[in-house]
Amino acid sequence: MELVWGVSPALKARTAGALYLLSVLTAVYAEFVARGRLGLAAIFVPIAGYAAVTVILFSIFKPVDRHLSWLAVCCGLIGLAFEALQWKPGHINAGMVFHGFFCLQIGCLMILSGVVPRILGALMALAGLLWLSYLVPWLSQHITAVGILAEGLPMLWLLFLGLRDCRR
Repeated sequence: MELVWGVSPALKARTAGALYLLSVLTAVYAEFVARGRLGLAAIFVPIAGYAAVTVILFSIFKPVDRHLSWLAVCCGLIGLAFEALQWKPGHINAGMVFHGFFCLQIGCLMILSGVVPRILGALMALAGLLWLSYLVPWLSQHITAVGILAEGLPMLWLLFLGLRDCRR
């Protein structure tokens, strides 16, 4: 993996990990502590942060598979738009379903790239499958903690350990 615009993939990975952590923490704070008192900021901050994570991951994994990376970024951004709009046709959280497809694709890219341990890519793909359970609303409430863990571990790896140097 090479420098793009003078920014190393390792720095991008750490930035993605930091923004992911910020997004999750602000979403949890807004949901469970502030409980609606933050207004639009409660929606905007986590979504903007995760949009940045999505674009950064695209730039990291585009050299691995350009088409799969484009598909992932499209699913990720569509999911974030649906999440911002709180669009839930038939009580199905469409944002989380698209996020599931995003995580599944990023997990595959992680496995293919070799820049993180393959088990982390498998965890990210597992998180994607778990988020797809939002297609069945009663099932989704039982797997959220496992999904956060499965998605969070690879992102925390990026934050604290970055990427392996993989010469192709």
